[in-house]
Amino acid sequence: MFRHQGRSRTLKHNLRIATILSFVAGIVNVTGFLAFQQLTTNVTGHFALFISDVANFEFWKGTVYFLYIFSFLFGSFLSSFLIERYRESKKLNVFVIPTLMECFILITIAVFSDVLEIKYPDFIVCALLFAMGLQNSLVTKISNAVVRTTHLTGLFTDLGIELSQLFFPKTHPHVEKIKSTIKLRVFIICFFFMGGIVGGFIYSRMNFKLNTLVFASLILLASLFFDDFRFKLILAKRKYKHKRKHKHRKNSLSHI
Repeated sequence: MFRHQGRSRTLKHNLRIATILSFVAGIVNVTGFLAFQQLTTNVTGHFALFISDVANFEFWKGTVYFLYIFSFLFGSFLSSFLIERYRESKKLNVFVIPTLMECFILITIAVFSDVLEIKYPDFIVCALLFAMGLQNSLVTKISNAVVRTTHLTGLFTDLGIELSQLFFPKTHPHVEKIKSTIKLRVFIICFFFMGGIVGGFIYSRMNFKLNTLVFASLILLASLFFDDFRFKLILAKRKYKHKRKHKHRKNSLSHI
């Protein structure tokens, strides 16, 4: 899920990572909005507000929206930079680094909200946007730009285009491929929606407040652990089969 790249990556791999990360993004989105009344998974709205303030010559007021945008951008940059920097290391799963950074940010915000009074909410919003920039860049790199999980505008656009293509099989003959991408988009949208519902329930009904972010980070950590365990299990099976095959060949030669 976190390891396969390029040609070895299948629809199943993309579905797995898309469902997990879009679910987490849904939780972060609703938590940030309920806590600070700000969008914390994309910058489209913040950019519009920034332009509005600049147009009204309220430059200082618009600075905070610029910081929101820059935080997401810097998160995306840093995630991609780290992936490119350590890509050559075969011993290291480079996609783990941005994911662990995201987990650290989410847990830190939750812990600080328990022990300290939040006097600078804009700083927390910037941290959440930075974390979502990390995630969006990570999943974009790992899926070769097939999956994006932190905002839905592009997803609904692509979904609308692909649905329309099903009505024109002559010009778009690869129907199965189109259906698979539609399935992927629907999964992302549904799990983002489900993450929002679960996050809202934990935040409001269970009164977890910003501790809801711990739940999101635990999902990420569990997915990393599962992916690593599964990878080691596959390697162990391959090693066992190779030894068994080698032993069988050795026994066959001894009988000759």
